[in-house]
Amino acid sequence: MNALEIAARIRAGEVSAVQVVDAALATIERRNPAINCFVEVTASRAREEAKAIDALRGRGRTLPPLAGVPYAVKDLFDVTGLATIAGSALHRNSPPAATDAALVERMREAGAVLVGTLNMDAYAYGFTTENTAFGPTRNPHDPSRVAGGSSGGSGAAVAAGMVPLSLGSDTNGSIRVPASLCGIFGLKPTYGRLPRSGSYPFVDSLDHLGPFATTTADLAICYNALQGPHAGDPACAQRPIDPVSRKADGRGLRVARLTGYFDRFASDEARAASVRAAECLGAVAEIELPEVERARAAAFIITASEGGERHLSTLKKHYADFEPLSRDRFLAGALTPAAWYLKAQRLRGWFRDRMAEVFSNYDVLIAPATPVSAMPIGTEWLDLGGEKLPLRASMGLFTQPISFIGLPVVVAPIVTPGLPIGVQLIAPPWREDLCFAAAANLELAGVARSRITEA
Repeated sequence: MNALEIAARIRAGEVSAVQVVDAALATIERRNPAINCFVEVTASRAREEAKAIDALRGRGRTLPPLAGVPYAVKDLFDVTGLATIAGSALHRNSPPAATDAALVERMREAGAVLVGTLNMDAYAYGFTTENTAFGPTRNPHDPSRVAGGSSGGSGAAVAAGMVPLSLGSDTNGSIRVPASLCGIFGLKPTYGRLPRSGSYPFVDSLDHLGPFATTTADLAICYNALQGPHAGDPACAQRPIDPVSRKADGRGLRVARLTGYFDRFASDEARAASVRAAECLGAVAEIELPEVERARAAAFIITASEGGERHLSTLKKHYADFEPLSRDRFLAGALTPAAWYLKAQRLRGWFRDRMAEVFSNYDVLIAPATPVSAMPIGTEWLDLGGEKLPLRASMGLFTQPISFIGLPVVVAPIVTPGLPIGVQLIAPPWREDLCFAAAANLELAGVARSRITEA
């Protein structure tokens, strides 16, 4: 069942929240060993939260919108009583969080029930969730393949049917890549839309938080529950709540498909997915964005510089214990010349202005979410666009230029005969409603649909 179906059945008294949670915990116990999504399972907390929902119903109280719906969070969200590990073995013995992250608090207020924390690339620096300390998260559609990252546990837990909702983070593509490879819906909201308070930071000027779900309606109701200003995050301090409809109307959207760079580095299946989505939405044009490769390079520089500076002191003291797949990138980032960082930020402003010009003519832009579908765990290289490229970095080829300027994106899983792959539905800042409208139309037409595995 999806989240809205679960909440409706609990509201109607057809099933109790405790029964739903017990079933979710049993599924996690059965499925997680093969997929490796969960770092911690919060069974006691989940049952207490479920009992509270059942008690509300027993007193005849109106239940909140996500009453009794199980969910889990990437292990960079603070959860009361647990150490916030952020995918790093260095934090196994850190003091437990004294309070929940802002979005965890909001999920509880909406009635959702937290069942655990989820695996990720260490410090969110990666696109595959091949975590050396905690093991790789495996793709539910083929456990020999990656689930994407850095929110790989969040994507795989939903795709494996363990939870109908999860929360992740996205700096350069860490929600959109797992959503694409796992075949589910994911939202990277506008930068500053959802508060990051109580989450372990990676790159302050690029970090976003957002949800995964199996339907656009579930994604929308979860997003609505998470909104609102929060004093703990300056980027989100003044944002009003701007809810989207669960039945967004996509009629009359001005849609364009991104070509050039986005076709050149796309596999046949990625390109076909974007073409199919464009045809379904009646795209009126195919366009090339200016300087996309430079925008991605600038995103790399900002990421490496800010992330490297954050972790430099730890690298100096604990280099041998740091994640081997990212420690040298963090170290190189800490040595980035200030002039490079400033040039990258100037390009960021220029690229943002050019995109504003593009959005004066279009409401939604379509691009592949990943250049390929899920690759085997341990793959080092890809051949794309006539070039040999490193896999772990290249999974973000199409996502980095978009989050670089904080645009809202819904990833929609396109129906394909092979492994899952998704498209990005990109809108102007603060227009998540347009992303949802496009995704809802694709889902209504049967072009987009989540793929949930069972075992």
